[in-house]
Amino acid sequence: MIRVATVPYAHPYLDAVLPTEVVRVGPPPPDGDPWAPSPWLDPAYLAAHADEVDVVHLHFGFDGLTPDEMLAWTETVRRSRVALVVTVHDLRNPHHSTRERHDRHLAALLGAAEVVLTLTEGAADEIAERFQRSCIVVAHPGLVTPLRDVGREPRLVGVHLKSLRTNLLDPLDVVRAAASGAVSGGGRLRVDVHDDVDLEARVPGLVAGAERGEYELAVHGRYDDDQLTAYLQSIAVSVLPHRFGTHSGWLEACRDVGTRVVAPTCGHYADQWSDVVTYGNDEVRGLDTASLTGAVLVAVTRPWPPRADPAWRAEQRAQLRRVHAHVYSRVAADRTSS
Repeated sequence: MIRVATVPYAHPYLDAVLPTEVVRVGPPPPDGDPWAPSPWLDPAYLAAHADEVDVVHLHFGFDGLTPDEMLAWTETVRRSRVALVVTVHDLRNPHHSTRERHDRHLAALLGAAEVVLTLTEGAADEIAERFQRSCIVVAHPGLVTPLRDVGREPRLVGVHLKSLRTNLLDPLDVVRAAASGAVSGGGRLRVDVHDDVDLEARVPGLVAGAERGEYELAVHGRYDDDQLTAYLQSIAVSVLPHRFGTHSGWLEACRDVGTRVVAPTCGHYADQWSDVVTYGNDEVRGLDTASLTGAVLVAVTRPWPPRADPAWRAEQRAQLRRVHAHVYSRVAADRTSS
């Protein structure tokens, strides 16, 4: 049995792709918090426990390390003779205002990794160009099971602003452009935002627009898994309001329940699903609001996409686990023989 320490220890994505025949090495995070710092990212912990693990597979959760600390960690990985596998989920960290820190993290990690994986062909091409590393492309698995007895409102467009994280476009620009497209297509816009946001301070004018009837505004706490699934099933179109990014689990959840996605041209969202409708936006040229309005109009007037076939998703998950099992077996054997 191959012993694998994943960073983070547990997450729906990791649970979906981790082969059943490997041993997941702990410790689990306190209180089950997937975002708690992993002890495996502590060089002293890694050096002390290196003989308890064959592979460290890093996905995300390393934001707390400085670039210099990441370099020191990768040096400890090399000395420990533990095989390092990295899956690049983000080429542009959605929580960082600039890209320099994450770029330096990736340079250190990809220089030390035995094997690099990523989620789309576009991301693999970018990694090859920027970091001179070849990648194994592994599709994002489905993570959501549609709920029974949850209906969908035809031509209801959703923009979820969450807690206004760093990679969010100007909320009013997005909302106004999306509302214009929704209304032009005979629909309406619902805007959701978490209740930990001071809207008057952060987005002056958002509440006033709702009071004028331009869109519906829903302020609430964070959804649990079933609440999120019900929300995504209830809308016809979900707009990703991202200023920058790479891949999206939210997009895959929409695919699972048959909700069309409108996504920006930055990142590699369109590579995840051929039914995505894109609008113009990147960090150089900024948001093309007319393009967003047009994308929402197209998305809301097309027939709904079908839900992802459960049998296909099950086979996809089985294939992803086979790929991961092969990678772990290969790198563990290479380390043993070297």
